[in-house]
This record gives sequence, structure tokens and C-alpha cells, in this order.
Amino acid sequence: MKYLKITAKVRICNYEELLFEEKILVDRAKAATFRAYAPYSKFNVGAAALLANGEVITGNNQENVAFPSGLCAERTTLFYAHSQYPGEAVRTLAVAAYTEGDFLDRPISPCGACRQVMLETEMRSNQPVKIILYGKKEIFIIESIKDLLPLAFDSVAIQDEKIIL
Repeated sequence: MKYLKITAKVRICNYEELLFEEKILVDRAKAATFRAYAPYSKFNVGAAALLANGEVITGNNQENVAFPSGLCAERTTLFYAHSQYPGEAVRTLAVAAYTEGDFLDRPISPCGACRQVMLETEMRSNQPVKIILYGKKEIFIIESIKDLLPLAFDSVAIQDEKIIL
């Protein structure tokens, strides 16, 4: 029997240590939380994506009483970015969460569905997408979605297994 050890490289910092561009994205993601539609969970999530052309696109979670037909902030942001700017790569994606009157102390991590969409976004442009996960006490910076989804379901894996979709 063999084992595979998988590690992820995550830089941990505080807001003051962010680059100017990163601070802008975090601020835009935080602002997007206040436009979320989360009447059931009361858990507002906002995201901001920096595109290669300099545009910043924001989105937030959108809930629906017919769970699970809502959508996470990461996916609303990335889907909107691609629908409006299909040829532009996403360079960075920032995510923040707000509940019970304040932002979380520690960052939240994207769900599996969002990770898969983020991977496809990264693969489409053939360049890494930096991810900034905001928390008041600490911020996680991940240089590529592949660090959050190391055993990814992608077209290469499908072809390696001779599965044709």
C-alpha cells in the first residue's frame, strides 16, 4: 500500500499586510456582503474578482426558500465575470462573510461546488487565480485553486481514465 501526502500552501496575514490592490478587493468583497440575499441563513457572503483588464466584478450569495436553488457568492461573481468579459482572465478572487452584525474573525473556505467552478475558471485562462479569504483576525492567501482542490475533477483526469463525456 502507498500513501499520498497532499499539502496546501496558504499565506496568513492581516489586513495591514495586504498589497494595495488586495485591500481594494477585500473592501469590495466586504461591501458585497451587504447586498446578499440571505434571509434564511442570515449568513451574507460577498466576493470580488479582479480581471486581467483591471475590471473588478462583485457578487454575493443569493438564497431561495426552495433550497438548494440558491447560489454562492463565488459562483455568482465568476459566472457574471465570464458572461460580461468572456475573454478576460480572473487574476484574483476575494471572499468575505458577515453574520450576526459583524465580519467573521477567521476566513471561510469555498464549498466544493465553488472550488470546482474556480478550478474551471483557472483552467480556462491557463493561469493561476489568487484567492484571498478574509477574516478580521487573519486572512488566508492561496496562490491557486489547485491548493484548495488538489485532487481535482478536470478534463485531464477524465481523459487519463479514458472516460468520454
